[in-house]
Amino acid sequence: MKDFPSSWFVITADQVGSRTAPDAVPIALQTLGAANLGMRLDFERTVGDEIQGLTASIDDVLAAIKVLTRLSRWRIGVGVGPVELPLAATSRAARGPAFIAARDAVTAAYRAPSEIALRTVAGAGDAFPPDGARGVSGGLYARYCSAQDRADSALTIWRALIRRRTDEGWQAVTLVESGVSHREAARGLGVSESAVSQRLARARLAESVAAERLAACELADLLAAPPDAPLPGTPR
Repeated sequence: MKDFPSSWFVITADQVGSRTAPDAVPIALQTLGAANLGMRLDFERTVGDEIQGLTASIDDVLAAIKVLTRLSRWRIGVGVGPVELPLAATSRAARGPAFIAARDAVTAAYRAPSEIALRTVAGAGDAFPPDGARGVSGGLYARYCSAQDRADSALTIWRALIRRRTDEGWQAVTLVESGVSHREAARGLGVSESAVSQRLARARLAESVAAERLAACELADLLAAPPDAPLPGTPR
């Protein structure tokens, strides 16, 4: 049991507009597979136009969100919590509170501003309450300072930034994030260095990097909850 973390991330994604658009599941599964994520249970179709995967890695969560956002037409729910062990062979066969939280999350994503939501197991909304939260604007925002709410807000802000990118923006960002220089990116794209810089600025690269780091830190806070304490966040 020591080899397994007490909390997992379940990512459930649902195709937007599936009744009027072609089935986007095959290309999503192909693209996620090509991303070489370290998922413990790979993404697979669960029912209809929905896909689901399981991981214990924050990097995998953020990378999967980035892939699905670039593909567009996906609303995303992230569930955090324990799962039944030993793990099932597939995500579709796996069970546990984290999967229930992911279902709550993807349902909440329908009305979320960036079509993404994070939820944890029920009854854990007050884990990690900041000591100074009661003094935030006279308590007006204190109820939004739980670890779940902070992580949910960080993911919302980050996705709001990256989902505005054009194909040109994604291409430039992907090259630069792979470690190449602006000059090399310009050569690869067949444009000037100035054009690369303009594309990166329009893609909000600097702002999205900051938001992604914030999201990673908030997700880390969720995983750092004491094992004998309730997990942060009550589904709303």
